[in-house]
Amino acid sequence: MVTETVLRTEAIDLLIKTFGVLDTERFITSIKNNNFDYTEWRKNLWKDKTIDEIHKMATEFENKKYNKV
Repeated sequence: MVTETVLRTEAIDLLIKTFGVLDTERFITSIKNNNFDYTEWRKNLWKDKTIDEIHKMATEFENKKYNKV
């Protein structure tokens, strides 16, 4: 298990690598300003999707992530 400091640092680094500094800052500001509740957000994220659709999305994501497509 990593420390909270390491977790935050690596998460921010990943966000910056993926979205750039400006959009990372926008993301963090958005979450802070809207009292973002990750648990509630996840409950409704794919409520209209079947398990097969979610599996397909995950497979496509993994293939893209590892440049298999």
